[in-house]
Amino acid sequence: MSVDGEAVRLRTEADEPGWEVDPDDEWGVAVLATVGRQLRLRREAVGMRAADFAVAVGYGEDLVYKVEGGKRIPRQEYLDKADEVLGAGGLVAAAWEDVKRVRYPKKVRELGKLEAKAVEIGVYECSIIAGLLQTPEHARALIQAAQPPYSPDDVDRMVAARLARQSVFERDPAPSIHFVLEEAPLRRQVGGTMVWRQQLEHLLEVGRLHNVTLQVMPTNTEAHPGLDGRIELLKFPDGTAVGRSDGAFSGRPITDPKQLRILELRYGTIRAQALSPRESLAFIEQLLGET
Repeated sequence: MSVDGEAVRLRTEADEPGWEVDPDDEWGVAVLATVGRQLRLRREAVGMRAADFAVAVGYGEDLVYKVEGGKRIPRQEYLDKADEVLGAGGLVAAAWEDVKRVRYPKKVRELGKLEAKAVEIGVYECSIIAGLLQTPEHARALIQAAQPPYSPDDVDRMVAARLARQSVFERDPAPSIHFVLEEAPLRRQVGGTMVWRQQLEHLLEVGRLHNVTLQVMPTNTEAHPGLDGRIELLKFPDGTAVGRSDGAFSGRPITDPKQLRILELRYGTIRAQALSPRESLAFIEQLLGET
């Protein structure tokens, strides 16, 4: 296509203009339907055909229809450009505040909501560095290692979702957060030496926060209750709690007090067997010094 005699390349689906909608996410589907309808009504109100609007925002006409039909999650730059083209005075661009939450998978978004309410968070990870502690580069390298591989679009979406959960560290008042990580994942140079070193440095930075306790479980320790998988415990202001363990209760989230006590016992035993927080930070510093 050309404008004023100059060739214009419109971005297509291959250029990742947006994310696919999770059809099982009722709230997300409703948000996108509302945003898409507002975009269409504003475009029609200014008398602009979809084809002309597509050229103006730099996207293919088929993608314009998909966004307006609530079938694609628009990226922020799409909404910003649409706001400019339609003269919406910032109203279209403001829709990003709702849209950006829809782009995260439903399960991750629900977990993020729980973490955002918790006054105490306890996590044990046996095979990877906990998602709340991952750098963007480390997270991307892990997600890209999946088989069958995710599309670049899905990788972007999953990395963004993982990093969004880390806003828990910015809360005020700050929750009490405890981590226990196995030694082996700390030694694995995911993403190469530079990414690995940046990840270890990030662990030291987070581990020194006043509300964070970071412990390392040495490989040469005795058997402990976490060897069959991840454990996460969340406690809330009203005294309720939720927990999950890969090796207990079929891996499903549990709220029953008796079952929670079992997870608390396991997690407490793991913390007791791990290195102390001070020893753990010194251990990570030692790993950094070995390269």
